[in-house]
Amino acid sequence: MHLLPVSRDGVTPEVSRPDPGKVVSGDPVHTTWNIEDHGALCAGLWHSTSGAWAVDYAEWEYIRILDGHSVLTDAQGHETHLRAGDSWIIRPGFRGVWDVREPTLKEYVILG
Repeated sequence: MHLLPVSRDGVTPEVSRPDPGKVVSGDPVHTTWNIEDHGALCAGLWHSTSGAWAVDYAEWEYIRILDGHSVLTDAQGHETHLRAGDSWIIRPGFRGVWDVREPTLKEYVILG
């Protein structure tokens, strides 16, 4: 198949939580629907409940927020609000905190 829909239909989700040592607040639960996993490239949908945790990106990631509100705060304290319709590229080396203020659903493409 050369065309693959970006949809949760028929995809078994993976449910996880951030490493407890990285959690800043709350008890966020992540649900990930990996739709494409092709070596260093993966793509799919990700949902998180409210909470905050430290992040340290070693890979490149494109995201598009479909629903909710999250705030990415970098190591210098600069806040970037992520809301439905927003698209961002997170480059390797980004360090900070991902804070889900309202449950958030995103599409992602990761190149690692």
